[in-house]
Formats: sequence, structure tokens, C-alpha cells
Amino acid sequence: MSTETATLSGPGRLLTLPGVYAPQHDTRILLAAMGREEVGPGMDVLDLGTGTGALAVRAARRGARVTAVDIAWRAVVTTRLNALLSRQRIRVRHGDLTASLTGHAYDLVICNPPYVPGPASRLPARGAARAWDAGNDGRAVIDRVCSAAPSVVRPGGVLLMVHSSLCDPALTLDRLSYGGLKAEISDRAFVPIGPVLRSRRAWLHEQGLLAADEHKEELVVIRAERL
Repeated sequence: MSTETATLSGPGRLLTLPGVYAPQHDTRILLAAMGREEVGPGMDVLDLGTGTGALAVRAARRGARVTAVDIAWRAVVTTRLNALLSRQRIRVRHGDLTASLTGHAYDLVICNPPYVPGPASRLPARGAARAWDAGNDGRAVIDRVCSAAPSVVRPGGVLLMVHSSLCDPALTLDRLSYGGLKAEISDRAFVPIGPVLRSRRAWLHEQGLLAADEHKEELVVIRAERL
């Protein structure tokens, strides 16, 4: 099976098996946000929708006990390979968000969910698009993470989640606050529009989500602390 190699800031390289979401701008902005948290020995970290395991590997390098979860078997295999290659101990689980977990809470939950709005009302059941397609409003997975956060973030713990401004960050803040977390936008970045958004430009314009001449997308990191 062929592989791609992705490079992130800092030491080491990551393998990306075909069909697995490779680290991009959203991964990097989330890594930067995680870098400001006190991640270290004795801390329990959960990486939801781990993909290549880039975030999980970084947290493990800082000494944390890391659990990584993904619904795609190829992502699970990729993360296990990258854990071995980086000589980091990471517990990798196959599952749908928190469904494979057994009631454990974490000091830090990191998540780069699917968040791209699209015209299809049904989410893909397989294939690479499962890593980005998130329903008409882009919130099919984001809302589930918001609902799960109060049960997987322990008191004093933090959720870091990245998504596009196209899928209503204010609503994410409201949902997390309703669940008892103190939520804010900690990071913003404007990045070039990628091929998926370009392929949906006409539909996004019709929905009032993207201007016809817009060439950049705003990404945000939501930081939510359970008090």
C-alpha cells in the first residue's frame, strides 16, 4: 500500500495512508493552541477523530497518557504506525467519537472534526470524504462533540476544537456553555480555500456562506473549560 509523508513543525515525520486526512492548516492551528496548554506527565489526553495521530503524537511526546479514537480503520492503522515510528505509547481505539470509551474523563480533549458544509443531506458512510463532510450546516459532528464534552472533560479540564467560521462558532460557544463549560474562541486564522470548498463554491454562495470572490476561509479554535 502506498503512503504519503506529512511534515509538521517540530521533530519527526508522519505517515499518511491513502484515504486518511493529512495534517493541514486546521491541524497546525490546533497544535499551536495545544502548545499553550500545560500538557505533560500525569495528564490524560483524548484525541477525537485522530486521523494520522499528529495531535496524539505531540501530546505523547510531552509525556501525557494519550487515547486516540477514529471511526475510520485506516486512520486507526495510520495512528498506530505513527505511534510506533515516533516511539510513543498511544492507546488507539476504533469507534464513533466517545462510543468506544468506558466513562473515563480526560484533562484535555482535542478534536478536529468534519466541518465542511455540503449539499448532501446524508453523511458518507465510508471513504476520505468522511473526514470533512458534515451535513448541510457543517455541524453534524460538531454538535455531537458539544453534547459529549461535559461527560468526557473532567472538572478543571479543557476541550480544544477547531472548525470553520462557515459553521457558526457562536452556536458552538452557546452549546458548550449550556453544557456547563466556559467557552471562548482562543485562536483565529485565515487560510486559502482548499479544493473541497472550491468544488462547492456555487452551492456555498447560494447558501450565503461564501462570497463569489472570497479566497480565504477563517478557522477558529474553541477552548472550553469545565469548571
